[in-house]
Amino acid sequence: MAPGVCLTIADQRVHGTTHERPEQRFAREEAQALVAVDRRPPTPRERFETRIVPKDGYVAVLANRYPVPLSWVGSTVGVHVLAQEVVLTHREEEPVRHTRLAGKHQVARWSGPPRAVGRPERPPLGGPPRLDLVYLGTAGDVEVRPLARYEAIAEGVGR
Repeated sequence: MAPGVCLTIADQRVHGTTHERPEQRFAREEAQALVAVDRRPPTPRERFETRIVPKDGYVAVLANRYPVPLSWVGSTVGVHVLAQEVVLTHREEEPVRHTRLAGKHQVARWSGPPRAVGRPERPPLGGPPRLDLVYLGTAGDVEVRPLARYEAIAEGVGR
């Protein structure tokens, strides 16, 4: 169809389903619901993701970094990205809110209580069992031998 044909021909004839002209129907029902593009609010850009907090305590979101409490290091946190704000959540703790940074490769400043410097304390890792004489009592006496006996064994003499 040539430009303008919709307005000059199709909108002027009576529609087979509605039995009225589209131009009249639009003016009566739809024109009042339209909002000028420059007057409507921007569409909210919102999403929810998860991240694991790295050792430095800064969570990466959209190429920017946002600090969280150091006690969250190694944990999975919820990242709620809003149009103007980034909200970081961890279990039942108070969420951390940051103004969303414009651009990329920026670092937000920590605005909460002072964060401890260094690594957070962690429970000791499991490992091999250790000999603890407190629980075993006395381990017994050790036989005392002359060093010459050990030298003879090392040279293969005492077999």
